[in-house]
Amino acid sequence: MSRLDGKTCLITGGAGSIGMATAERFLAEGARVLLADRDQSALDAAVRTLGTDRAAGHRTDVTVEDDVAACVAAVLDRWGRLDVAIANAGVTGPIEPVTEYPADEFDTVLAVHVRGAFLVCKHALRHMDAGGSIIIASSVAALRGDPGVSGYITAKHAQVGLMRSVAKEAAPRGIRVNTIHPGPVDNDFQAGLEKRLGQVIGADATAFFNEQIPLGRHAAAREIAASMLFLASDESSFTTGTTLVADGGMSV
Repeated sequence: MSRLDGKTCLITGGAGSIGMATAERFLAEGARVLLADRDQSALDAAVRTLGTDRAAGHRTDVTVEDDVAACVAAVLDRWGRLDVAIANAGVTGPIEPVTEYPADEFDTVLAVHVRGAFLVCKHALRHMDAGGSIIIASSVAALRGDPGVSGYITAKHAQVGLMRSVAKEAAPRGIRVNTIHPGPVDNDFQAGLEKRLGQVIGADATAFFNEQIPLGRHAAAREIAASMLFLASDESSFTTGTTLVADGGMSV
């Protein structure tokens, strides 16, 4: 039997590379998947690429509570249950020293990562039964500090606090809540950050990151999806309140 047979999953930020890689892996393991993303055209393309009636899309801005409630309702309307919810939507924000960091950009980064994850927890937990799993996609940035990215670093640390609180609340119901912490991933999200960082440091930012990673390379999105699968499946049935690190050793 496949590891997610009969399970229904929600993935925010679903049209991005990690969201798509996770959806593909989950579908291969027997799941039904609803992708939520604020980019309708990217969302439509993602659902077409998946090419199965076990995958659907729902346009969602994770900072808007009504949107998050509606995408959870869409899962329930379509499949009648919700077993796994992944809060994966994210933005990088600017690269500026804290004295120059725009306050409105700081608010936006926290809204997407922290408010967004909070709203997924709030609305998904209302409809989950024992055996359910919530996964918050955090980052190696939650395990270290770096200059110039105070919004992103703060948001990713805050997600860990949210996870630990909600994990304690959900545990009596048999529901697990964890964060996953990828290092740099070979995708457009990271490439955009590295382009801007390279301009700041005057060097190849991809090489700069690889030098900090003991395994010497960026992750592939499918490798992060494999860690997502562990946290979503019953293989992690006694794992809750933890930070699963998939960063090639960068945080060591």
